[in-house]
Amino acid sequence: MTHKKKTRVLVAEDDPSVLQTVSMMLKASGYDVTTAADGFEALLQFEDQVPDLILSDLNMPAMSGFELLSVVRRRFPNVVAVATSGAYSSGSVPPGVIADAFYAKGREDAGKLLEIIAEALRCGPIGHDKKTAPVWIPRNGKDHNGVPFVVLTCTECLRSFPFSVKHEPSAEILKTPCIYCPHEVSYVIDFSRSVASPEKRAAWKAQFLSSQPSPGMSVQTRAEMSFDVKAPDDVNKHVAKPPPAKSARG
Repeated sequence: MTHKKKTRVLVAEDDPSVLQTVSMMLKASGYDVTTAADGFEALLQFEDQVPDLILSDLNMPAMSGFELLSVVRRRFPNVVAVATSGAYSSGSVPPGVIADAFYAKGREDAGKLLEIIAEALRCGPIGHDKKTAPVWIPRNGKDHNGVPFVVLTCTECLRSFPFSVKHEPSAEILKTPCIYCPHEVSYVIDFSRSVASPEKRAAWKAQFLSSQPSPGMSVQTRAEMSFDVKAPDDVNKHVAKPPPAKSARG
């Protein structure tokens, strides 16, 4: 008896609890799942086995999803790419993201993610005419005048230069001319502190877990997808304790 080959999915996500939840949901839905905590780790996974689909968060340390998906499309054009982020409200692929589909984290439930993945696999990878993704750069701090600045590396001449940033970073793709060559550099500044607050992540996780991603998923499987939550210390302080036992002399 021959068994149907499982579809291989690589999930790249820097939040450990989200990574665990999504991977367990995909495994319960019949996918063969591997995981990575950032873009570099995801590329190392490609050396061992090329997946059929990569599901990547956009806001990750070391190498962002912007850059990861751009590299994947150039080196592995047959791999279907699905991007995820909580920074965009639209379900369409954001500008500058080299992906075949997009999941709006925090705005759509688990069932919608499964639908997006299934549809992306059905349609296959789409062409992007050799487009390149913007450079993802972290906030570097403040200069001697207290003005925030970042350091940007030109993708053409590979020289780095600092410049001031006087607005709150967002998911917007920005452009600036290189100070060394005629090339114009596209970039996105780390906006994680604006959109990935603990409160927003917690709210999305609660919504994600409460949804029913697959009609065939058992109650036990959904329960196994729950997070281990430790009671805060201040809660434990108010837990009623049994009265001390009376001594034999009392």
